[in-house]
Amino acid sequence: MSTTSHTPNVPLTKYKRTKIIATLGPSTDSFEAVTNLIHAGANGIRLNFSHGNYEERVKQIKWIRKASKEYGKPIAIIQDLQGPKIRLGDFEGIINVLTGQNLSFQYNSDYERSGIIPVQYDISKKVKRGESVYLYDGKVRVTVTSVKDGVVHTVAENDGILIKRKGMNLPDTDFGGDIITEKDKADLAFGSTQDIDYVAQSFVQTADDLRNMRKLMKNLGMTAKLIVKFETRLAVENIEEIVQETDLIMIARGDLAVETPAESVPIIQRKLIALGIKYAKPTIVATQMLFSMTESPEPTRAEVSDVATAVILGADAVMLSDETANGRYPIEAVKVMKRVILYAELNDPDTMFLPMAQKEMSNQSAISSAIINLAFDICAHAIIAETKSGATALHIASFRPRTPIIAVTSVDRTAQQLAIVYGTKSYVRPVNRLAANKLTDWLHTKKVLNKGDTVIMVSGQYPGVIGTTDTIKVRVL
Repeated sequence: MSTTSHTPNVPLTKYKRTKIIATLGPSTDSFEAVTNLIHAGANGIRLNFSHGNYEERVKQIKWIRKASKEYGKPIAIIQDLQGPKIRLGDFEGIINVLTGQNLSFQYNSDYERSGIIPVQYDISKKVKRGESVYLYDGKVRVTVTSVKDGVVHTVAENDGILIKRKGMNLPDTDFGGDIITEKDKADLAFGSTQDIDYVAQSFVQTADDLRNMRKLMKNLGMTAKLIVKFETRLAVENIEEIVQETDLIMIARGDLAVETPAESVPIIQRKLIALGIKYAKPTIVATQMLFSMTESPEPTRAEVSDVATAVILGADAVMLSDETANGRYPIEAVKVMKRVILYAELNDPDTMFLPMAQKEMSNQSAISSAIINLAFDICAHAIIAETKSGATALHIASFRPRTPIIAVTSVDRTAQQLAIVYGTKSYVRPVNRLAANKLTDWLHTKKVLNKGDTVIMVSGQYPGVIGTTDTIKVRVL
């Protein structure tokens, strides 16, 4: 256990409630860059396992933990699995496509010799006649006319071009639970040997996909939590069951906008944030939030509005992908995102529209509700919550309080996982009956809390035991 022995010099009033996740890539592949991302405001780091090798990942994880410890701020590490990302294979030049043209696809075929377009995944075992296939991010759309001897025959619905290795989306195709690839299994086995806090599962279609992934994670002895990436049409059709099964929700708007109508994505985003609040499942809004900053030092007004909208709707975190992985201005992108978050939270605190679905009031939810109401009534400066698993802080955060939540835990993994939860700042301390009291005193000496501040302390009769939160105290410093 590595206690959080110091804290960034940030006053309580300057904490951002909505967290930032940054993706590592060629633009941020150094210890200095990782340190700068964290100093700029990143709370989580995403490792995209569609790219890179294990040697690079081991190095990056060490950088993240070292920078986190030096700065005194827990950081969540996300292992983002590739999933069944289906791509066109290799062929020379560009294939021009005309409306009504017949196109055939086959696993690893030789286009120059056969005229059949190669695919990196055997889709002939999955697709059926009448189903749609979207190529090159939806730029070319085809309909399956027949499947015979491993060859998928289609007819083009529009003009366009095809380029090698571009992605394919199969919105109508049910993979029948077969979405965890051999690469995913190998990557997961590697992740089980590393200091990983979250595993993000790609192209989920049903809750069973998550259950299958949980079994693999359990067999590998992983303590990481599971993130579902909403990016398929079938996942949207099974939305509530999937939300209940997962630990966190990522709204992966890139592939989602290909598999569902683009105009539906903002509504799906709003619904997922509402369900996340209802079931105390943190939500991450992802994809192209500040995309223009891959090339420009300033975002567009539409992008600023996009980030602010996610904040106003009550998302737990917003994520940067290409902006920090491949962009020319990775640190500036994090700084801009933090600036937008703080402004939205500061200037719209009373009229924020939180799409609150009716919560099912378990004992934990009822206690959390009482804590929030008390904090509001007495104008508390902070809620200090003792938690081993993180559940106490998660449930309090799901009510989206304006009062900062300071979690104290004896488990490093819990502190790191809470790093991307709404309004929560976590500290690691040994199990102790007075852990919340001692942390409050320490924060006072560090000028995070001041004399005269009122705090609410939440604890359990049995410190370090999951699910025993039963005590609420009010303390004036």
